[in-house]
Amino acid sequence: MGFTLLDGIVIILYLVAVAVFGIWSAGSQESTTDYFLGGRDMPWWAILFSVVATETSTLTFISIPAVAYGGNLTFLQLTFGYIIGRIIVAVWFLPAYVEGELTTAYQFLEKRFGTKMRKAASSTFIITRLLADGVRLFATAIPLAIIFRFAGVFAEWGDGAIYLLAISVISVITLFYTFFGGIKAVIWMDVVQMVVYMGGALFALGLMLGKMPISLGESIALISDAGKFQVFNWGGGMSFNEFIADPYVFWVSIIGGAIFSIASHGTDQLIVQRLLSIGNLKSSRKALIWSGIVASLQFGLFLFIGLMLYGFYEGASIADLGLRTTDEIFAMFIVDHMPVGVAGLIVASLFAAAMSSLSSSLNALASSTTYDILKPLFGSSWDDAKELWVSRMVTIGWGFILTGSAFLFTWLQLSGDEQPAIVELGLGIASYTYGGLLGIFLLGKLFDHPDRTDAMIGFFSGLIALLFMVEGALQEFLPGEPLTIAWPLYTFVGAVVVIAVANGSFYIRKLLHAKNSA
Repeated sequence: MGFTLLDGIVIILYLVAVAVFGIWSAGSQESTTDYFLGGRDMPWWAILFSVVATETSTLTFISIPAVAYGGNLTFLQLTFGYIIGRIIVAVWFLPAYVEGELTTAYQFLEKRFGTKMRKAASSTFIITRLLADGVRLFATAIPLAIIFRFAGVFAEWGDGAIYLLAISVISVITLFYTFFGGIKAVIWMDVVQMVVYMGGALFALGLMLGKMPISLGESIALISDAGKFQVFNWGGGMSFNEFIADPYVFWVSIIGGAIFSIASHGTDQLIVQRLLSIGNLKSSRKALIWSGIVASLQFGLFLFIGLMLYGFYEGASIADLGLRTTDEIFAMFIVDHMPVGVAGLIVASLFAAAMSSLSSSLNALASSTTYDILKPLFGSSWDDAKELWVSRMVTIGWGFILTGSAFLFTWLQLSGDEQPAIVELGLGIASYTYGGLLGIFLLGKLFDHPDRTDAMIGFFSGLIALLFMVEGALQEFLPGEPLTIAWPLYTFVGAVVVIAVANGSFYIRKLLHAKNSA
């Protein structure tokens, strides 16, 4: 049905409403406890939805249906691992955070290993978020460019111009309500934006089922015959090398997904900050565990949409449909079959998913920068008003930096002939650092003997080792061949290296000390 003026009006009205509601929902901000932790009195169910919305990007909306269209449901195995990982974080990590009344995840490391370790971990988080969120913000424009291309909107514009427009609009609106409203605005807007993008997805699914060219029974038979209902892959008949290289083998998915979730939800300030804003352990645990269940159900919904798309197009190949990749399949349906005005709502849903992720990153980066780096260096004489002012200035700074990072990735992605898969690029960046962060947290909780020197040696050894062991953007500049392991195992490998090297450092230094004393 195409993209109309009414669709454009819907998008504009939504963006204006986001800015107004974000500031209104936050109320007044009198201190950084209000700005970064919501006064520690946010309801657990709002945090639940905020965590899920933060994890959801526009690529989830567009790409997960494509995973099912081109494959099956084995992706769900990873989400089962994610639930297990969150349960472990809730039982093991959260008491130290909530009952210790910490403001960032990295204060725990300061108590165990000293200020330098806290700064190192916080700086690693900041660099990771800068790169990974630059990729994510750039990726926001990909489905929008696809939809606009199908709809003929901005026909005279190139993809690069559309990308920069989408990035700029999302950045300005998000920075506006994050600057004024802090974490309260972020959390309440996450709740609203999750309702918007889930509503858009459910509407699309209902419309699809109503317009099926064949009966629902015939669609299910077609999907079943193609083997797309498969959820579990036990890896039967695989060699060991093939087994560990496949991310969708059951045990790789469960173990790798759980460990990745422990790292992302137990050591990443982006998520920990939300859990600290509740203020009591029981509610924090409830929010975290239920977020895993809701996220799994959400992935299931988007995968089911992919299966129904397969039935809707009667199993047609991408080439038969005139598409370049499976990622375009849902976007094509949105443009071709959505009623007037609703296509605009779907695009607004994409903006919603993007803004919930970006606002979370802005507030988390600002809190980590303020609490972990600036305040220890310069803030001994700050009162609440000065600390709040600094925090807001840091938020503005990160808004410009993240936008610039997204512009950089836009240029890199569009200027070369061989373009890396954007999802793999984002996962690769996270894989380099999550292993190190998880390893140093586990070292602090499980081992009493290693001190701050051993911890620093182990931490940086883990980060460096992954450059040699994981195939990624930097691999071509390094000697040797990368290990052929599935990406869910990257975090596990990094954590093991950190713990092993730190303990090895302790015993070697102990032996050397004993030898010198003798």
